[in-house]
Amino acid sequence: MGIRSASVEPGGVDEYIAKCPKEVQGKLKKLRAAIREVAPGSTETVSYFHIPGYSYEGYYNGMFAWFSFKKPDMCLHLRPPVIEDHKRELAGYATIKAIVSFPVDKEVPIALVKKLVKASLKTMKG
Repeated sequence: MGIRSASVEPGGVDEYIAKCPKEVQGKLKKLRAAIREVAPGSTETVSYFHIPGYSYEGYYNGMFAWFSFKKPDMCLHLRPPVIEDHKRELAGYATIKAIVSFPVDKEVPIALVKKLVKASLKTMKG
């Protein structure tokens, strides 16, 4: 079963990425692919935050991950308490309660992204 795409607003994830600077688009696509690999069958949408988000039906507020670009960083948004629970692994990155920022001038840490998304899914499914 693949990712179902549903747009809450005109356009969607492809359009969101296309609006970002060219030098960032490939890295955002890698971030997107990592989320999709961890969460097959999830719904991919541009959420009410106006950023790409992922959810599963059947769970209260089934959103579990989002990503965004705000110069100079790409951000991975997760359900609390994922950031706090992985504080040691995230020591080299800027974080706030539910967001980790990855500098655009560095490679996306795909293994870490997958681990964090899995943890966010686990908090949702409880």
